[in-house]
Amino acid sequence: MAWQRHSSISLQTLALWISLMAVSIGTADCARRSVQLPGSSRDGGVMRPFKYAATSCRAKTASLTDFGGVGDGKTSNTKAFQAAVAHLAQFAGGGGGGMLYVPAGRWLTGPFNLTNSFTLFLHRDAVILATQDMSEWPVIDPLPSYGRGRDHAGGRYSSLIGGSNLTDVIITGDNGTIDGQGAFWWQKFHGGKLKYTRGYLIELLHTDQIFISNLTLLNSPAWNIHPVYSSNIVISGITILAPVRSPNTDGINPDSCSHVRIEDCYIVSGDDCVAIKSGWDEYGIAVGMPSQHIIIRRLTCISPTSAVIALGSEMSGGIQDVRAEDITAIDSESGVRIKTAVGRGAYVKDIFVRGMNLNTMKWVFWMTGSYKSHPDNKYDPNAIPVVKGISYSDVVATDVTQAARLEGISNAPFTGICISNVTVQLAAKAKKQSWTCTDVEGVSKGVSPTPCASLPDQGAGAEPCPFPTDRLPIDDIVFEECSYTS
Repeated sequence: MAWQRHSSISLQTLALWISLMAVSIGTADCARRSVQLPGSSRDGGVMRPFKYAATSCRAKTASLTDFGGVGDGKTSNTKAFQAAVAHLAQFAGGGGGGMLYVPAGRWLTGPFNLTNSFTLFLHRDAVILATQDMSEWPVIDPLPSYGRGRDHAGGRYSSLIGGSNLTDVIITGDNGTIDGQGAFWWQKFHGGKLKYTRGYLIELLHTDQIFISNLTLLNSPAWNIHPVYSSNIVISGITILAPVRSPNTDGINPDSCSHVRIEDCYIVSGDDCVAIKSGWDEYGIAVGMPSQHIIIRRLTCISPTSAVIALGSEMSGGIQDVRAEDITAIDSESGVRIKTAVGRGAYVKDIFVRGMNLNTMKWVFWMTGSYKSHPDNKYDPNAIPVVKGISYSDVVATDVTQAARLEGISNAPFTGICISNVTVQLAAKAKKQSWTCTDVEGVSKGVSPTPCASLPDQGAGAEPCPFPTDRLPIDDIVFEECSYTS
């Protein structure tokens, strides 16, 4: 499997390949902006193979047009996508896998599912458009770890691109676009006209080896990328754009997932840019599947009403070993936010964040143990979440309303908090109290303005807050150099 044994190329090389992939795919219009890569050229108007990087190359390739696809932005291509995936499914396993190529055009479609050993590849001028015909959106069961939909009790609409119980799934391209046409859904949501929870743009369940890269995601009905009960996930070079007041348009939400790497992503969102989750109250406790061993790096975020990185609030399977670094945010509500409540149970622990550059924030750090959202009234009031081992370091923030709002749980304080080398420049209209702390315990070093008394400064000789030095297996994923001919 390419995730372990093929000769690797670095992610810097991957980014270079993809950024250069302006190669025309059989259209004269694109020829004027094509860039030739090693191993690709034009010969008598015929394009030889061009190269791209992925975790797996495929033996068989088909175009959506081979299955009757029409890229006029009006014709439904749901059956074309479904037929193409069904055809390529026969090449999974020993067949070398299949790739579905989506050429330039506007490809209207309802939800469709992917298959094993499969790549969905979008041309740079390809746009997959989510249909606004609600009859094409199946209603599916709620996730077991949630017990109900997030918007409403009961079922939920299928996600636009989905799949379950898969291995080796790639969604990539030359920065093609997936457009959820979310305004249609947001209006119905605000008007109380939906009976079921909105679908997401991409949701993969019980899937191992996921690679999502080099795409632009626009206007999702709700969450954008939602891997759940899955493992070995790389999400790289993704741009996510939604109006900053759009409801619940979270960027990337790993949910009960292990071994996740999120890097080089740019997100403008109406909700959290990245939110790590693991189930909701008694339902998440029953499933008991944590999110753990997660890397977030080189993330840029704009989210005026939410967090750059959130942990929870649905965290009832537990969240552990999250490592975030080199984070940039502008005009966002909070840099890092931990959200939980009595009834959630489980834990948020071993969280490490370093190297944040923040501008125009309401809070740099926010923790709350009294988040009010519950799926129903059956949660266990004795299920008290444990929050401990939280490390923040090397942070510069400007134009900030309040440095931190840290609120643990009475008789169950959040412990082991460490904050070091943090400089917060308060805004002209900042709150008079720069830190508020209740039911939290920890230490600080070199923090300005001075933290609250429950985070005493350890002095110049103290060690900085820890950040792990070991290397997680997800960082050793290797990439193949693949080629494709239109």
